[in-house]
Amino acid sequence: MDLLDTLPARISDIPRRWAQRTPHAHALHDGQRHWTYAELDTAVAQAAELLRRWQLRPGDRLAIVGENCVAQVALTFAAAALDAWIVHINGRLSGREVDVVLRHSGARLAIYLPLSMSPETSAHAARNQAVPMPTPLGTWLVGALNPHCVPEPVHAASEQQVAALLYTSGTTGAPKGVMLSHRNLLFIAAVSSSLRGLTPDDRAYGVLPITHVYGLTSVMLGTLYAGACLHLCPRFTPDALLNALHDERLTIVQGVPAMYARLLEKLGGAQRKLPNHLRFAYAGGSPLAPTLKAQVEALLGVPLHNGYGLTEAAPTVSQTRLDTPRSDSSVGYPIPGVEVRVDNGELWVRGPNVMRGYYQEPALTVAVLRDDGWLNTGDMVRQDADGALFIIGRSKELIIRSGFNVYPLEVETVLNAHPAVTQSAVLGRARADGDEDIIAFVEPDPRHQVTPAELASYLADHLAPYKRPSDIILMPALPAAATGKILKSQLRQMV
Repeated sequence: MDLLDTLPARISDIPRRWAQRTPHAHALHDGQRHWTYAELDTAVAQAAELLRRWQLRPGDRLAIVGENCVAQVALTFAAAALDAWIVHINGRLSGREVDVVLRHSGARLAIYLPLSMSPETSAHAARNQAVPMPTPLGTWLVGALNPHCVPEPVHAASEQQVAALLYTSGTTGAPKGVMLSHRNLLFIAAVSSSLRGLTPDDRAYGVLPITHVYGLTSVMLGTLYAGACLHLCPRFTPDALLNALHDERLTIVQGVPAMYARLLEKLGGAQRKLPNHLRFAYAGGSPLAPTLKAQVEALLGVPLHNGYGLTEAAPTVSQTRLDTPRSDSSVGYPIPGVEVRVDNGELWVRGPNVMRGYYQEPALTVAVLRDDGWLNTGDMVRQDADGALFIIGRSKELIIRSGFNVYPLEVETVLNAHPAVTQSAVLGRARADGDEDIIAFVEPDPRHQVTPAELASYLADHLAPYKRPSDIILMPALPAAATGKILKSQLRQMV
């Protein structure tokens, strides 16, 4: 039977299914206690009733501002049960960024989930005059009903009904609302669960923000789709991960390369294997340097799998396989059910994971999504004879230097391989003569001392002259999103 034929109609069917099959199995751990699938299902029903009482309608957009918590999970499923669209907004965004999403989405209702460690979310609620509302899941701050919100059409078909409206800035800095259907999310949840070999006995680390497509689909939905337990953590710290590995006996860890780099810094490198119960570790969201990969594998004692995706593909496009781990920088093979093709170096994708389009942006949608379902990712790749993909860089980030094409990723990969570098970001700076300079921002590893001159000498041994940065700027920490992804738009303003 085809996988698509086995998927439920709505993502809200996931907790309901396991509440019926294994009601007493652990679904979530919030740092204080376990929530069973029966308790999660009850919480979803209670949240849905509150949303009805607050006049949320099918086709409305529901904005949730906060960080990983049980209420965020329950509201995601509750909105789906009402055929409303969930609009996740990370509480750590600036006031301007939050308000831009609220305006563009036309959200009918905004709910702020102010964890004790999230003063930013409380500040957003105060700015928008949200009022405290007691609920079975704690006190939420609820904004005024938006009378101008017009419901979107509701579809019975899961491939047509939008479940989530997730905003991404891409390389331009202008936010775009990506419309992901129930089938988009369910397909990736099912495939992610299968590729990780998840079972109800697994315990997965949920530190990647649910406000981001990776944390929402692959981590949260993928874990719960398998009936496993998701250990929620609102913010990453090396100490929190170390405690979870030891105390909660995690079996699955998914993160971004910067997260693993921080862990290595904390431990002073991979001097010995860290005792743990892991059977699977994964890095995604940004390029994974082979040197970092090797260090993490030595530390954790398991292969560090790699993959590639983007919000518009919900997000997974490719992943390395459990039975054939790799030692190189490949992002693996296209996942089952997804087609890829390479045109003039650019990667195109087609499958049940491809978005419905950009909300209220038909011109932007047509620019990347063809009528036959092919999506232009904007990423430059190479594909080996066996089908394995390697990301070269983003076509929109291409730097023209002395007539040569330079992809920032290549320079960043070499920089990140230096033992004194934690991470880097490379951008182009236009010159009056029409050429471009290469600027490298570097976050040094605090365990090492390094100067721009030393890094320039190192790059001279590894890169052609036209690929070498004109300037190397050391920063204590590169600006990053909650996912750990470097915010190049902020660096671009500095350039």
